[in-house]
Amino acid sequence: MYAIFTHILRPLALLIFIPLERESRERERDMWLPLIIFILAISPTRSNTTFIRKSCHTTLYPELCYLYLSRFATRIGTSPRLLAQTALAATLSTTRSTTRKLVTYARTHKMTRREMSAMKDCLEEIDDSAYELHISMVEMGKVRSGPDFLFNMNSIETWVSAALTDDDTCTDGFSDKNMNVEVKIMVRKHVLNIAHLASIALAFVNNYAKG
Repeated sequence: MYAIFTHILRPLALLIFIPLERESRERERDMWLPLIIFILAISPTRSNTTFIRKSCHTTLYPELCYLYLSRFATRIGTSPRLLAQTALAATLSTTRSTTRKLVTYARTHKMTRREMSAMKDCLEEIDDSAYELHISMVEMGKVRSGPDFLFNMNSIETWVSAALTDDDTCTDGFSDKNMNVEVKIMVRKHVLNIAHLASIALAFVNNYAKG
């Protein structure tokens, strides 16, 4: 009986409990994120939303881009730098909320051992993605014009690209045809959303780097 109990619950335990070294890192980055989002969310003006709309049309997902960033139009103004920073903040915020949604789903739905293992791996990838987005935001705050500008921007582009890759890797784990279709659709829906947001953020980072 103990062996059966352990066999069933061990994957769930691995899924739910994040390692302690990651836990403090998450708390540190999450505590200030809502404040950033709150400060950015100022009532937009028509001229500023026009800038957001035009900028979003340069991305692969213009409608999603406008949906997430138009509320910050007044804060962004017509600044490519603030546009990139805000896109990163919105992506990080959504990535963290996606983690919570997936954990809640895993706790409240019956899943096979294979599905639990894939979910655990997926959450680890998303956690890495969130960390990389956090680093990108920190570095964007430090970037200044000068001889190191392009080098620093290249580093930020690398971090955001890595976050996008981690999101894609998460969905790869649910490619097994024998997995529950509902689980696969749910994960794909949420993870593709943050992957698309990361793509949008990367586009704006690239644009800012090019001047």
